[in-house]
Amino acid sequence: MNASATPHAVEIKGLSRNFGAKRALDQVDLNVKRGRVFGLVGANGAGKTTLIKHLLGRLTPERGTVRVFGYDPVADPVAVLGRVGYLSENRDLPTWMCVDELIRYAAAFYPQWDGAYAEALRRQFGLESRAKIKSLSRGENAKAGLLIALAYRPELLLLDEPSSGLDPVVRRDILEAIIRTAADEGRTVLFSSHLLEEVERVADDVAMMFNGRVVLTGALDDVKEKHRRLVFHFDASQPVPPQVAGVLTLRGSGKEWTAVCNGRRDEAIAAAARAGGRMVAEESPSLDEIFVAWAAAKSE
Repeated sequence: MNASATPHAVEIKGLSRNFGAKRALDQVDLNVKRGRVFGLVGANGAGKTTLIKHLLGRLTPERGTVRVFGYDPVADPVAVLGRVGYLSENRDLPTWMCVDELIRYAAAFYPQWDGAYAEALRRQFGLESRAKIKSLSRGENAKAGLLIALAYRPELLLLDEPSSGLDPVVRRDILEAIIRTAADEGRTVLFSSHLLEEVERVADDVAMMFNGRVVLTGALDDVKEKHRRLVFHFDASQPVPPQVAGVLTLRGSGKEWTAVCNGRRDEAIAAAARAGGRMVAEESPSLDEIFVAWAAAKSE
């Protein structure tokens, strides 16, 4: 199989990176299938932006390998960057240009630039042609950056915190554009975000990062199904959290406590029973609850 025929848009194996004494990435393994929306979640400093910079070839792996459509983005940037659209959290656009000039400037770099699509996006995003970039609001600036990233129809769209600092209406517009890109055209989207509700709304697959490590990855539906929120009622009031093995977190007070477990449901139920508790409710937790549970477990 030649490089471009790989079933994965992104393949990362054993990727490690240090910045001085800080381990930014620690033995990261990650695969992103073509035609999927992949959400990369984690707190600030978890390693999300550092990982994306490796995909763009801006950083060289100290250990491990990075492949985008089968190519090394450092050794073969031409084969990679022409197929990748990128929107950074900082929206690094030339502030002295107006929107029309920005579109013409970007179009010159991409033979596959779709002028009609760019104009449709400009209208959809409500961007005035003659408006200066420096005069745009934060939300309009984000839309302009996304327009540039989308208009040459890249095979892979990399978005680093695309909704950061934006109001709900702008976030909705950006997410709808992302969803349309993936669903209508079969393109691949990888985006990092700390807004778990948005990731849950649009992602097919997800990976959670803590302190440079990927601690959990898989199809979003599978991740949610493997985690359970269990509510326990104890015969006697519990002044401190009862000892319940097999759970990531246990929160509550008195006689009622709520646990989030990861694939160890039966063990947790049995442990609660030994402590005088019985399960009274069971549900699938939200992605936000799963993330908070893992964060709490990793901080202990």
